[in-house]
Amino acid sequence: MKKPLLIASALLFAAVAFGQKKELKEIEKQIRKGELPAAQTGLNAIKGSIDGTEFAPQFYFLEGELNIAFAKKNTRTAASLQAATEAFAKVRQLEGGKGKYSGQIPALANEAVNIAITEAQNSYDKQLYKNAAIAFEQVYRLSPRDTAFLYNAAVVSVQNKDYDNAVRIYKELKDLRYDGSEKVYYATDKQTKKEVAFGDKNQRDLMVKAKTHERPRDEKTPSKRADIVKNIAYIYVEQGKNEEALKAFEEARKSYPKDANIILNQANIYLQLGDKEKFKELMAEAAQIEPNNPDLHYNMGVINMEQKNIADSRKNFEQALRIKPNYPDAALNLSTTYLEEGNALVEQMNKLGTSKADNEKFDKLRGEKDELFKKGASILEDFIKVHGNTDSILEQLKIIYGALGDTSNFQRIKKMLDK
Repeated sequence: MKKPLLIASALLFAAVAFGQKKELKEIEKQIRKGELPAAQTGLNAIKGSIDGTEFAPQFYFLEGELNIAFAKKNTRTAASLQAATEAFAKVRQLEGGKGKYSGQIPALANEAVNIAITEAQNSYDKQLYKNAAIAFEQVYRLSPRDTAFLYNAAVVSVQNKDYDNAVRIYKELKDLRYDGSEKVYYATDKQTKKEVAFGDKNQRDLMVKAKTHERPRDEKTPSKRADIVKNIAYIYVEQGKNEEALKAFEEARKSYPKDANIILNQANIYLQLGDKEKFKELMAEAAQIEPNNPDLHYNMGVINMEQKNIADSRKNFEQALRIKPNYPDAALNLSTTYLEEGNALVEQMNKLGTSKADNEKFDKLRGEKDELFKKGASILEDFIKVHGNTDSILEQLKIIYGALGDTSNFQRIKKMLDK
């Protein structure tokens, strides 16, 4: 009695297999004819019964092909590209990367890559950063040699404040040991006398050979490995994940022990955690590594000013300006240290009573405050005489002169801003 049942089961299996083969053939025809909704319905109908069968690679290949066709028609482009990528990954997994359908993927993948690049750029231009990040990542998934697009996906994810996604991608790039440096090819346009960057060496060399350009030179851009390691830590800082940030900074320091900015940011985490001794230790270490780095001294000044260490922050900004005299932000913040000190006196003035002694103290404090404000203005006036002005510096000068009641200087600065 068992034998007929086995035969019946075999016949049933054969019938199911034949049915799937026929359905897949029909779906393939529908995709070729552009009958995409019908093809989608057909795939959905057999999806639950396809895994584990010999037709699974064909099914997932057609699913990928269908989604690329949808993407071509601008139908849910980002989602369609992602679905195509996942389907092709399944084909490669099932066939071990070598098989009938795996061999057909590259041609379709090239089409998808072009669509993804266009979608990524268009989304980015429209500030649709989530879609742009998805599309940039799909370029890499479809074409793993184009790792730069995966890096773009991480950068855009940060812009979108999608920090979890950014960390995921940065970690993958770190594991891939992505370098990101590239050669840029330059030549000077003979007519405009301006140096121009070319997309590749052949294009540049053709222009030089045609005698429209001269003085060719090559330049290698810096590696992005340090940025990747540091960005992981910075994102944790942004998310308020201090413990994860400290671990990431420790890892970053193993790779880049002489990067003072990593140490500076690590120090700031310890400050937030209330470990002032560790903070001071790391700040001193950073200054020893790069004593002539104006940005380092500037950043140290900003942190000290945030912590109300006015005297220390003033020294930092002064040092930054000694190293880099044309540093407008350092000049602006150096001026601000005097305003902060003056505002502290205003707080004292506001607490005084109306007695004769209080009035005398009020006048004394007001005189000291005015001198501090004038010192803050003098720093900015001296700066713009030598290095020119910026709107931020002029705005601060206008505020200072307004606070001092210096109408003539207030109007002079206002006219400079209105130009």
